[in-house]
Amino acid sequence: MYCRFCVARLGAPWVGLLPTLALCSTWCAASGVAILRTDDGCAILAVVVSERRFRVDQARRVALAAQGFGRREQPLATDHTMSHSVVPAPTPSRVDRRHLRAVMGQMGVIQIDSVNVLVRSQELPLFARLGPHRRDLINRATAAGDLIEYWVHEASHIPATDHPLWRWRMASPHRWSGPRSVAERAPQLVENVYRRVRDDGPVTVGDLRTRPRRGGSWWDWDDTKAALEHLFWCGRLTARRRPRDFARVYDITERALPDAVVNAPTPSRADAHRELVRRAVGHLGVGTLDDIADYHRLRTVEVRDAIADLVSSGEITPVQVENWDRIAYCSSGVTVPRKKRARALLSPFDPVVWHRPRAERLFDFSYRLEIYTPAPRRRFGYYVLPFLLDGELVGRVDLKADRANRRLLVRAAWIEAMHDVAPRRDEIAAELLAELESMAQWLELDEGVDVAEAVGDLADRLRVRAAARAPKPT
Repeated sequence: MYCRFCVARLGAPWVGLLPTLALCSTWCAASGVAILRTDDGCAILAVVVSERRFRVDQARRVALAAQGFGRREQPLATDHTMSHSVVPAPTPSRVDRRHLRAVMGQMGVIQIDSVNVLVRSQELPLFARLGPHRRDLINRATAAGDLIEYWVHEASHIPATDHPLWRWRMASPHRWSGPRSVAERAPQLVENVYRRVRDDGPVTVGDLRTRPRRGGSWWDWDDTKAALEHLFWCGRLTARRRPRDFARVYDITERALPDAVVNAPTPSRADAHRELVRRAVGHLGVGTLDDIADYHRLRTVEVRDAIADLVSSGEITPVQVENWDRIAYCSSGVTVPRKKRARALLSPFDPVVWHRPRAERLFDFSYRLEIYTPAPRRRFGYYVLPFLLDGELVGRVDLKADRANRRLLVRAAWIEAMHDVAPRRDEIAAELLAELESMAQWLELDEGVDVAEAVGDLADRLRVRAAARAPKPT
C-alpha cells in the first residue's frame, strides 16, 4: 500500500502511522522516521520503509552501468594478466551510428557547449564510453535525422524521436526575456523570419542580421536572433550545428525532421513528464528527487507527481543509499553489476558529474567549473576533466589541445586525497597517462602528451611515467 502524499513529499511508502505534535516535513534516513502534515492538516509520524538498500559503492556501479560505462572494454596500463574477457575497444572506423544510438539510449541527452579549448564538450561523452571514433559521428547522425537539438538539460542533442515529449515545453513561454519580448512586441518580424526560412531554406543568425554586432559581443541579442530563438523554442524551427564554426543552422521542423516524428501524436503534459521522469531514473541508475528533476530540468513539483505514479505502478522503487540523507529511486528490477576495471576522462557536462551535489554524494568528489573564475583564484585549472578509474573519481586534469604544435598539453594533474597513497598513486598516474595518450591519438595530436609544465600533486608522477614510456635514443 502506498500513500501518494508520502511518496510525493518524501519518496517512500510508509507504515505505522502515529499521532505527534511536531509539524514539519523532515526525514532522517538513519532512523527512517518522517514527521509531516497530511493533506487534511493532520500531523503524523511516518515510519519510512525502503524496499532496497545500496552501499555507496553499489550505487556507483548501478549509476555508471546505467550511463553506458562498461561498454568500452580497454586493456589497462596496470593489467599485466589481461583476462580473455577483456577485448580491445573498437577502432575509430568501426564505431558508427549504431554505437551512437546505443549510447544515446543510455544517456538520453548530450549537453552542448561551445568551449573548444580541448574539444567540443559534446564529443567527450562519446569518447568516454566508446573510445576513439570518427569525430563527425554526431554531425552525421544529425544530418541523417537521428538527432536533434533542443533545450533539455541546457542546449542538448537528443534523439529525434523524443521531439513529441518536448512539445509541452515548446508550448510554454520562453524562459529568457529577449525571445519572449520580441514575440510579444514584434510578431510580424517573427513571422517574416519564419517565412524567410520556409521559403529560402536553412539560415544562420548571420544570414538574417539586421544591424552590426555591438562591440563585438558574442551574445548579441538583436531582434532577428531573438526571433530565431523564439521559433526554435516553440518548435516551429529546429537546428543543427555547422561543423566549421559551431553556428546554429535553422530550418523549418517539417523539412528537417522525419515525417514519422513530425506526425507523431503529442502526449499530454502529465504523460510527457511521467515518461521523462521514468527515463531519468533509468539514465541515472539511482537518484534522488532533485537528481531526477535536474536531468531534464523539470520542476520538482511536477517530478513528485510523476514519481508517485511510477512508484504506485511498480515501475520504479524507493531505495536507501548508505550515507545519503534522503530517499532515492531506481528502476524496479535493477541489479548491481559486477565491478569492472575501466577508465575514462569525463566532460564537465557529462551526466555523471553535471549535477554537482550528486557527484559529491555518489563519489565524494567536490567539483566546480572554473572557466569563469579569474585565473589567480582557480584551484585546479581552466578546463578540468574528472578522471574515472574502476568506478571511482580518483583525480582531475586540466587539459588544452595545442593544435598548432599538435600536442595535448597537461596544464595540471591532481589526485584525490583518499587515493594519494602508494601504490595507488603510481597506478592512477599510469592509467591517466594511458588515457591521455589515447585521447591525443583520437584528436590527431601527433606529438603526443606534453606534461613538462604541468602543476599539481600528480604532475611529477605523470612526468616519471611519461619519461619511462618515451622512445630511447638510438
